[in-house]
Amino acid sequence: MIGTPSRPTRAVTGWLLVLPATVVLAAFTHLPIVTTLIASLHSRATAIRPARFVGLDNYRSLAADPVFWKVMGNTVAFAFGTVPVSIALALAMALWVNRRIAGRGLLRLAFFLPTMLPMIAAANLWLFFYTPDIGLLDQCLGLAGLSGHNWLGDPSTALPCLMAVTIWKESGFFMIFYLAALQGLSAELREAAMLEGAGPVAYFRRVLFPLLMPTTLFVSINAVLNAFKMVDPLFILTKGGPSNASNLLLYYIYENAFSFNDGATAATLTVVLLGLLAVLAISQFVLLDRRVHYR
Repeated sequence: MIGTPSRPTRAVTGWLLVLPATVVLAAFTHLPIVTTLIASLHSRATAIRPARFVGLDNYRSLAADPVFWKVMGNTVAFAFGTVPVSIALALAMALWVNRRIAGRGLLRLAFFLPTMLPMIAAANLWLFFYTPDIGLLDQCLGLAGLSGHNWLGDPSTALPCLMAVTIWKESGFFMIFYLAALQGLSAELREAAMLEGAGPVAYFRRVLFPLLMPTTLFVSINAVLNAFKMVDPLFILTKGGPSNASNLLLYYIYENAFSFNDGATAATLTVVLLGLLAVLAISQFVLLDRRVHYR
């Protein structure tokens, strides 16, 4: 009869089991973060001059750069314009397709279909919508007797156009999580609330939405992270223009790293992005965790 393994043996076995994941995580996450942080403290390397330690000079240069603040403003506006709308729309769609209605399966598929498309393909589809004169939006405006508009070439509409693409693309993805949460709730909750005289609005506010807070916390964190990491549609639709009106932080990092060949500034921007994402994620946990009711 084989005896029970000793405690040191179990500990060694446990560490060996997590070792492959730990190595991968360290090699592709922790090590790049450390090297990026080190690179942000050095100057830009050239063919005739190697990088040298400059301390916080790169961060001071960013703080004095109006383009950086323009990009940061765009990124924050993009997040505030897409995250609440995407979450609200996802919840509304989940509530709708969770009901017993005709064609419910097709409706769920229709809502989820944009999520199945690669972002590049979705951006090309919306590029047809936004094309001046011949695009779908201008064609609809022409039918109404209105003149067309250069949606992506106007600084006042370029960023909202990107927001519309993101909301359309991500709402169906977030709907799946809300739909799964709704299907995990007991039907007796609604029956009990109805017996107590609660109407649909009161039931949603007092019973349903509080029980969905764990899902809302998960969805909101992912939505915020996605908003600050959004880059794909910019390559197709605006490339950050016109005049940086639609430029977002991750695309600005790409421009500095590969278009301007300025690795030091790109590393500094990356550190800023990582710090911003960490602060936002921690803030969401602190602010929303009090309202999360786990069953």
